[in-house]
Amino acid sequence: MEFKDKIIRIRAKLDLTQGQLAKEFDVSLITLNRWENGHRIPCKKKIFQIKDWCAENRIPFDEV
Repeated sequence: MEFKDKIIRIRAKLDLTQGQLAKEFDVSLITLNRWENGHRIPCKKKIFQIKDWCAENRIPFDEV
């Protein structure tokens, strides 16, 4: 599964707006939108931060 699909599923699972999830991940709304549209992917450091955030919120990132 592509990163963009994982982000979309995480957001849907938590019923969050793009803005809310962007705030949780400490990125801009534009950045999150670009991730969801597949125009960009985050750097490895940010991916690890997102995985940690998912683990803290009991969301299995690799199974989303």
